Amino acid sequence: VQLQASGGGLVEPGGSLRLSCAASRRTFSNNAVGWFRQVPGKEREFVAHISWNGATRVYVDSVKGRFAISRDRGKNTVYLQMDNLKPEDAAVYYCAVHRSSVGSRWYKDYLSWGQGTLVTVSS
Repeated sequence: VQLQASGGGLVEPGGSLRLSCAASRRTFSNNAVGWFRQVPGKEREFVAHISWNGATRVYVDSVKGRFAISRDRGKNTVYLQMDNLKPEDAAVYYCAVHRSSVGSRWYKDYLSWGQGTLVTVSS
Protein backbone atom coordinates (compact mmCIF):
# COMPACT_ATOMS: atom_id res chain seq x y z
CA VAL A 1 0.00 0.00 0.00
CA GLN A 2 1.31 3.42 -0.96
CA LEU A 3 0.25 6.22 1.38
CA GLN A 4 0.08 9.96 0.80
CA ALA A 5 -0.20 12.26 3.80
CA SER A 6 -1.28 15.85 3.33
CA GLY A 7 -2.84 18.80 5.11
CA GLY A 8 0.06 20.07 7.16
CA GLY A 9 0.97 23.72 7.36
CA LEU A 10 1.56 26.71 9.59
CA VAL A 11 -1.09 27.52 12.17
CA GLU A 12 -1.25 29.77 15.20
CA PRO A 13 -1.67 28.29 18.68
CA GLY A 14 -5.33 27.44 19.20
CA GLY A 15 -5.86 26.87 15.51
CA SER A 16 -6.93 23.77 13.61
CA LEU A 17 -5.71 21.56 10.81
CA ARG A 18 -7.04 18.41 9.22
CA LEU A 19 -4.54 15.88 7.97
CA SER A 20 -5.45 13.32 5.34
CA CYS A 21 -3.90 9.97 4.56
CA ALA A 22 -4.88 8.49 1.23
CA ALA A 23 -3.96 5.06 -0.04
CA SER A 24 -3.19 4.24 -3.62
CA ARG A 25 -2.48 1.01 -5.49
CA ARG A 26 -4.20 -1.04 -2.81
CA THR A 27 -6.95 -0.47 -0.32
CA PHE A 28 -6.31 -0.45 3.41
CA SER A 29 -9.97 -0.81 4.32
CA ASN A 30 -9.36 -4.02 6.29
CA ASN A 31 -6.40 -2.65 8.25
CA ALA A 32 -6.08 -0.34 11.19
CA VAL A 33 -4.32 2.93 10.43
CA GLY A 34 -2.26 5.08 12.74
CA TRP A 35 -0.81 8.54 12.95
CA PHE A 36 2.61 9.22 14.42
CA ARG A 37 4.69 12.36 14.72
CA GLN A 38 8.36 13.10 14.98
CA VAL A 39 10.46 16.07 15.93
CA PRO A 40 14.11 16.17 14.80
CA GLY A 41 16.33 14.48 17.35
CA LYS A 42 13.45 12.66 19.03
CA GLU A 43 11.84 9.28 18.59
CA ARG A 44 8.70 8.83 16.55
CA GLU A 45 5.69 9.28 18.83
CA PHE A 46 2.34 7.53 18.56
CA VAL A 47 -0.57 9.96 18.18
CA ALA A 48 -3.70 7.95 17.32
CA HIS A 49 -4.96 4.84 15.62
CA ILE A 50 -8.28 3.68 14.27
CA SER A 51 -9.49 0.13 13.69
CA TRP A 52 -10.59 -1.14 10.31
CA ASN A 53 -14.25 -0.26 10.87
CA GLY A 54 -13.72 2.85 12.99
CA ALA A 55 -15.17 1.25 16.11
CA THR A 56 -11.94 1.59 18.10
CA ARG A 57 -10.01 4.85 18.28
CA VAL A 58 -7.03 5.29 20.57
CA TYR A 59 -5.13 8.48 21.35
CA VAL A 60 -2.02 9.46 23.20
CA ASP A 61 -3.00 11.31 26.36
CA SER A 62 -1.55 14.63 25.25
CA VAL A 63 -4.02 14.96 22.34
CA LYS A 64 -7.18 13.52 23.90
CA GLY A 65 -10.06 15.94 23.55
CA ARG A 66 -8.25 17.95 20.88
CA PHE A 67 -7.56 15.47 18.06
CA ALA A 68 -10.01 13.16 16.31
CA ILE A 69 -9.14 10.32 13.97
CA SER A 70 -11.67 9.10 11.43
CA ARG A 71 -11.79 7.17 8.20
CA ASP A 72 -13.82 7.04 5.01
CA ARG A 73 -13.50 3.51 3.73
CA GLY A 74 -15.19 4.40 0.46
CA LYS A 75 -12.53 7.03 -0.24
CA ASN A 76 -9.73 4.87 1.19
CA THR A 77 -8.70 7.81 3.35
CA VAL A 78 -8.01 8.37 7.04
CA TYR A 79 -8.18 11.80 8.64
CA LEU A 80 -6.72 13.44 11.70
CA GLN A 81 -8.66 16.50 12.80
CA MET A 82 -6.44 18.59 15.07
CA ASP A 83 -8.04 21.38 17.09
CA ASN A 84 -6.67 23.74 19.73
CA LEU A 85 -3.17 23.13 18.48
CA LYS A 86 -0.26 23.84 20.79
CA PRO A 87 3.37 24.63 20.00
CA GLU A 88 4.34 21.19 21.31
CA ASP A 89 2.19 19.59 18.59
CA ALA A 90 4.59 20.86 15.93
CA ALA A 91 6.20 17.92 14.15
CA VAL A 92 6.24 15.91 10.96
CA TYR A 93 3.14 13.75 11.01
CA TYR A 94 3.15 10.30 9.44
CA CYS A 95 0.33 7.91 8.71
CA ALA A 96 0.88 4.18 8.55
CA VAL A 97 -1.02 0.97 7.88
CA HIS A 98 -1.10 -1.57 10.70
CA ARG A 99 -0.48 -5.27 10.22
CA SER A 100 -3.88 -6.06 11.77
CA SER A 101 -7.43 -4.76 11.71
CA VAL A 102 -7.24 -3.54 15.32
CA GLY A 103 -4.14 -1.38 15.63
CA SER A 104 -1.57 -0.66 18.33
CA ARG A 105 0.73 2.07 19.64
CA TRP A 106 3.94 0.28 18.62
CA TYR A 107 5.43 1.68 15.42
CA LYS A 108 7.06 -1.64 14.47
CA ASP A 109 3.57 -3.14 14.03
CA TYR A 110 2.98 -0.83 11.08
CA LEU A 111 3.81 -2.06 7.60
CA SER A 112 3.59 0.91 5.25
CA TRP A 113 4.33 4.55 5.93
CA GLY A 114 3.49 7.77 4.16
CA GLN A 115 6.09 10.43 3.46
CA GLY A 116 5.03 12.75 6.28
CA THR A 117 3.46 16.18 6.38
CA LEU A 118 4.89 19.08 8.39
CA VAL A 119 2.80 20.81 11.05
CA THR A 120 4.13 24.08 12.44
CA VAL A 121 2.39 25.80 15.35
CA SER A 122 3.63 29.30 15.93
CA SER A 123 2.41 32.84 16.37
